[in-house]
Amino acid sequence: MSPRSNDSTRGSGQEATPPAAKTPRPPSAAGRVDALRRFAAAARRGRGPHLASCAVLLAVAMTAGAVAVGGDGRDAARAVPGVSRAVSADVLVRGDLDTAIRSLQTHVRQQPRDFGAWAALGFAQVERARTDGDPSRYTRAERALARSLALRPGNDQALAGQAALAAARHDFAAALDHADRALERNPYSERALCSRIDALVELGRYAEAAKAATVADRRRPGVPVFTRYAYVRELRGDVRTARRVLHRALDSAAGPADVAYVATALGNLERGQGRYDTALRHYARALAADDAYLPALEGRARAQAADGDRAGAITTLEQVVARSPLPGPLVALGELYEDRGDRAKAREQYALVDAWTALARAGGVDVDLDTALAAADHGDTAEALRAARAAWDRRRTVHTADALAWALHRAGRSAEALPYARRATATGYRDAAFLHHRGMIEKAAGQDRAARASLTAALRLNPGFSPLGARAARAALEDLEAAR
Repeated sequence: MSPRSNDSTRGSGQEATPPAAKTPRPPSAAGRVDALRRFAAAARRGRGPHLASCAVLLAVAMTAGAVAVGGDGRDAARAVPGVSRAVSADVLVRGDLDTAIRSLQTHVRQQPRDFGAWAALGFAQVERARTDGDPSRYTRAERALARSLALRPGNDQALAGQAALAAARHDFAAALDHADRALERNPYSERALCSRIDALVELGRYAEAAKAATVADRRRPGVPVFTRYAYVRELRGDVRTARRVLHRALDSAAGPADVAYVATALGNLERGQGRYDTALRHYARALAADDAYLPALEGRARAQAADGDRAGAITTLEQVVARSPLPGPLVALGELYEDRGDRAKAREQYALVDAWTALARAGGVDVDLDTALAAADHGDTAEALRAARAAWDRRRTVHTADALAWALHRAGRSAEALPYARRATATGYRDAAFLHHRGMIEKAAGQDRAARASLTAALRLNPGFSPLGARAARAALEDLEAAR
């Protein structure tokens, strides 16, 4: 999912430090990408334990040694809890995240006993990490949330923040536990309600997620809940309801951040259905609200590529990865380079994915699904299979089923892959990449009729779903037709 999960140039992102302390400014987005490139080059020269130590050094380079929250947290534990400013902090977090973080840092320096502000700061860092691709923020978020709980044990704001943090690190069992504990204390906590939906979805417990979305809609109707409700419906194949709910959310969006968020979700939905012109209009609306909103830029690039504007897509994606080198846009850009014959540039993007996953793993993030998806097509197939199995063992979703199916197929075990490919499409969720994977697996397993149906469905649903994948699907269909 989840509607979450860029611009890292508008604020320092440093956590609060004592006024007299001096900490170096974190590097720009370009500096972080350069650090990733250096790490990727080193990674190509050697692997194993050396990579783990390099990842630690990379984390330092990515943050320029910025202090996480100032001190070691013991001063907060000794402090007497004060009156929370949670309402004002909530308002800050709903606006520009860099401004929110700077304001909250200033506030907690002045009011270090404000447990609500520490909780809001932790949550803001989680949200910022999801957009700027800097997993080191999760450690800062963890310390801020721990400080909030030291000041006011069991407060629901910090527990909801811990739920969001665990979800961002892909520890969805922990996210569910934290969300449930927060809701025991405050059944109307929007953050906890949303994290609970996210966790259930990402654990593959879709029926429970649907119930959780209904409860959240009754208790706290609004943009965050609407978007999650829509996604739950989409996962069950009900695109019409998902579209209607997202339009409702867009109508109720109160500010530029909400408009950008919901319009991007609508763009992604329409792009997945092959409606590229409509998707591009939604992305344009998102960018009119916030021209630096990277998920909208990424979505626009993918729609441009699908609609045949490969040059425009490359230009847009280059802007995205220069500011937020996350695996999704890196792989998309690499495939566009590969499609035009520039294999050297493509390999550089795939190497950056490896560098990012090493950094994320060092920051406590479970990256097995990201690893499986990237490595199956552009890396080590044995590593893809290991990662896909690990992801499947932890959470049995349509996405982990698809990843395991494709990794098995790429490892030459298509008969074993077929049940997982079928499971990935069993809920009614319509994704052209899933259908493409299923069709290729069916073809390899000798089920030509089923393969024709799956590949045709993929191209009918979203004919430009992937520059390389769509081309492979068409070639496979031609082979199947020639063999009839």
